[in-house]
Amino acid sequence: MPNKVNLSINGFSIEVSKDTTILDAAKELGITIPTLCYHKDLCVAGNCRVCVVEVAGQKRLSAACATPCEEGMEILTNSLKVRNSRKHIIELLLSEHNADCTKCYRNGNCELQELASEYKIMTQDFLELVPHKNYTIDAYSPSIIKDDSKCIRCQRCVRTCAELQGVNALTCSHKGDEMKITTFYEKHMREVVCTNCGQCINHCPTGALVEKNYIEQVWEAIADPKKHVVVQTAPAVRVGLGEELGLEPGTRLTGKMVAALKRLGFDSVLDTDFTADLTIIEEGTELLTRLKKALVDKDETVSLPMATSCSPGWIKYIEHMYPEYLDNLSTCKSPQQMFGALAKTYYAKARNLEPENIVSVSIMPCTAKKFEAYRPEMHDSGYRDVNYVLTTRELAILIKQAGLDFDRLDEMKYDRLMGESTGAGVIFGATGGVMEAALRTAYEIVTGREVPFKNLNITPVRGMEGVKEASIKIENPVEDWAFLDGVELKCAIAHGLVNAKVVMDKIKQGEADYHFIEFMACPGGCLGGGGQPIPTNPEIRQKRMEAIYAEDGDMPIRKSHDNPEVQKLYKDFLKEPLGEVSHHLLHTKYTKRERF
Repeated sequence: MPNKVNLSINGFSIEVSKDTTILDAAKELGITIPTLCYHKDLCVAGNCRVCVVEVAGQKRLSAACATPCEEGMEILTNSLKVRNSRKHIIELLLSEHNADCTKCYRNGNCELQELASEYKIMTQDFLELVPHKNYTIDAYSPSIIKDDSKCIRCQRCVRTCAELQGVNALTCSHKGDEMKITTFYEKHMREVVCTNCGQCINHCPTGALVEKNYIEQVWEAIADPKKHVVVQTAPAVRVGLGEELGLEPGTRLTGKMVAALKRLGFDSVLDTDFTADLTIIEEGTELLTRLKKALVDKDETVSLPMATSCSPGWIKYIEHMYPEYLDNLSTCKSPQQMFGALAKTYYAKARNLEPENIVSVSIMPCTAKKFEAYRPEMHDSGYRDVNYVLTTRELAILIKQAGLDFDRLDEMKYDRLMGESTGAGVIFGATGGVMEAALRTAYEIVTGREVPFKNLNITPVRGMEGVKEASIKIENPVEDWAFLDGVELKCAIAHGLVNAKVVMDKIKQGEADYHFIEFMACPGGCLGGGGQPIPTNPEIRQKRMEAIYAEDGDMPIRKSHDNPEVQKLYKDFLKEPLGEVSHHLLHTKYTKRERF
């Protein structure tokens, strides 16, 4: 066959496509070739040379990740020459790596550590040949710590920031043994165009980039008898946590996770999905209000399309890259921040608690949420709305530190008042989920009928395609929304900031006529967030997505506006969507003063 080639690897014959790399061909034969700079999400670089193999007739070893298969190749992946070369490369990497592993945040989940163990690097012959360097640790960001002493210069983070996110906050400077991963003019991470998305952390093979953790602060709050510690959990956490505890990707752990949090000592375990449902009511009403002003009142000052504002990485991105479109953002805060504001007002009043004694903790799949919680405008309750943000990985650490046998925990339900949620809230964790949840509610508000998709599953907005488009025609609306009769509501969904750029450039060039756009900073949406378990790849994200939709399908209520606790919240406290109380606690206006 013209598009196939035949070769042998370690004496085993195999036929593969011409564009197949040696690395992938070896995988088909069940042969593992170690890698460091390679990652499924990223372009091939061939920087680290750990994956070298011996090709018959060639003097030099070839990088398996970067070498395509050719007809008649005879490849050895485990010859003496290959093993010695790999061992020396690992020794060289260790010689300039801060290998104080017991003090490293990535201890036990470090690819370099794993290779050193597999190849039994017992001595470091090159250590005395490497000059001492005064490495720096950048811990000024509320989200990310960058430790140059643990960097192996594989450039995964640089490629991630450029290819997946299109931000280019990280780059390489200098040459030779002086080469380092740095930022613009070597400024701190918090001072450059960084969105805090954490994808660099997810793709770093060592501990050179990690989240800033607040584990000890949370333990101290739990131990303080004067504090009432409330915790909220994001939808994507329940389908990612299992990976940190030795379970398969996509394992659904909602009930056990709640039980674990109660065992950890939190005074109240509540659900971010509750405020996800609330977000749909506020954001949906805002969209319909904007459409009315534009179509009926002919108000030319109305900014359309309206874009979601749930992803703090996306918000940081538009502030940096497209500040002229800030008015297109929904004024809704994210579900995390809505929850924080309500925890110290509505919840405090209902529980007869002093808000200054409430410590609000959120468990998020996201490192940008740490930055978001520290934004100066996020204190509308009169206090810091969210005190501490922990990632999914940090929650797993809490569980392990507490000595909980996770498998033996009985499933438990969230506490009441702000713990009820719907399937619409759950799917916020996947790309397209906010859009689907919004359409389920908005269409029913406008027409009085359920959205015309089987089992409420709006399939056109689902999936891992980088940019998706969908439309739904409004026919025979109720009287209040008669002006929308015949209107085709046009929507777009983008995940990963490089895809957000595609959509924004389309808008800038006048080539888009959308009404509503969902943007998520991370690949796959929140389920692929920078705080989710490591490793990550397309297959793992797909399994998490399937789990998210399975969770939605099993929920007794699947539309945000049917959430009884949200209805009670409006009746007892907020009164109406976009009302005075909602405006004060649940919305923010993005201005130049508030941008950074």
